[in-house]
Amino acid sequence: MRLDSLNHTNSHTGPVSGVPRLTRRQILRGAGVAIALPVLECFMPRGRAQSVVSPIRRMVCICTPLGLHGPSFFPEQTGKDYQLTPYLETVKDFRSDFTVISGLSHPEVGSSHDSAYSFLTGAPNPEIRAGFRNSVSLDQFAAEQIGGQTRFPSLSLSAEGFGLSWTRSGAPVPTDSLPSAIFARLFLEGHPDEVEAQTRRLRDGRSILDMVGDGTRKIQAAVGTRDREKLDEYFTSVRELERRMAVSEQWSKKPKPKVDVKPPENNYVSGDVVGKTRLMFNLIHLALQTDSTRLITMMLLGTSDVPPIPGVSLGHHDLSHHGQDPKKIEQLRTVELEKMKTVSALLEKLKKTEEQGETLLDRTMVFFSSNLGNASNHSSKNLPVLFAGGGFRHGQHLAFDPKNSPPLCNLQLSMLHRLGIEADKFGSSTGTLSGLEALG
Repeated sequence: MRLDSLNHTNSHTGPVSGVPRLTRRQILRGAGVAIALPVLECFMPRGRAQSVVSPIRRMVCICTPLGLHGPSFFPEQTGKDYQLTPYLETVKDFRSDFTVISGLSHPEVGSSHDSAYSFLTGAPNPEIRAGFRNSVSLDQFAAEQIGGQTRFPSLSLSAEGFGLSWTRSGAPVPTDSLPSAIFARLFLEGHPDEVEAQTRRLRDGRSILDMVGDGTRKIQAAVGTRDREKLDEYFTSVRELERRMAVSEQWSKKPKPKVDVKPPENNYVSGDVVGKTRLMFNLIHLALQTDSTRLITMMLLGTSDVPPIPGVSLGHHDLSHHGQDPKKIEQLRTVELEKMKTVSALLEKLKKTEEQGETLLDRTMVFFSSNLGNASNHSSKNLPVLFAGGGFRHGQHLAFDPKNSPPLCNLQLSMLHRLGIEADKFGSSTGTLSGLEALG
């Protein structure tokens, strides 16, 4: 969003007659910074708040790495009149706020747990580990464009040992996994000496990058074509890091938002998929509500340990590899129903949070899916997708032919467009996802 497109003049008067209405441009100039402030109604003429400024758009991408039991998730009917399945019964209160999508997959991602690496990238052949190089993930692609508008360009959260986010060079983005540490990053101010030390480290880091860049440019003219390409990639990475560090330095001078919430305690029960998920989803809601970030990824737990759920005696991983054993499927459904209830609770929190006449769910795309369509045989086809919120025309089951599957990246390209990022392509996309219509 261009800042200079908002309220070009200060000729409008505010609530008190004769008092000029402040504009975002004035506030930004007065503060001497180049970052976007939250969209506040006081910056706009009365009666035009909703028509002048496009609403803030956000995105949450959630992966449940052991898939979902397909018959318990996918409806048999298509369109708007589908019958709710057991898993969808848990989110029935939000039926008009989500779309169920079947038949999607990543075209060149093989059947393997390693397909998780390509969940948000679409990079081919992660199952062939030798020589595999990932590409930029959906959230990091978006963060390059809009990440500077918030204190945290993105949050990469995980209840596993790895996450979903990858840099443009194919390196994994470090994840946050301890709720107490995440809460502290988001909302707790450090001692003034610590804040100054952090500012100093950011400045020193930028100085080091300047020196390294100057030294490397001197040899650029003397190397071959392939090395020059590598150096160009390096310079691009350096410039991006410099830009992010400059934004981080500005944010380090601003107070963090205050929330009237008790800091969470970490859950060290290794198999507690429900408890760990609930803690993380609560933090996701707080991060979005305070506009601390607009881009979040979350890898849910996929442990072999037994979850502390009544009626469950086997590990989640073992249950997901059920081999059509009815007793295992029964326990698997018990685990996954509890997991779906946490998704419902997240949607409820977003739905109940208002922002400028809309709900946070209206402005937040929640993409809940898996890298596996059937964990029992490691299939990465026909991925289960629950796509909620974000200002789309929901309330339907979009069914595609799994044998002629559109790329999952088509949906991800549609998500980028909804964020206001007019990319022509993302990953393996062949276009945006047909049948998914944005509102307004």
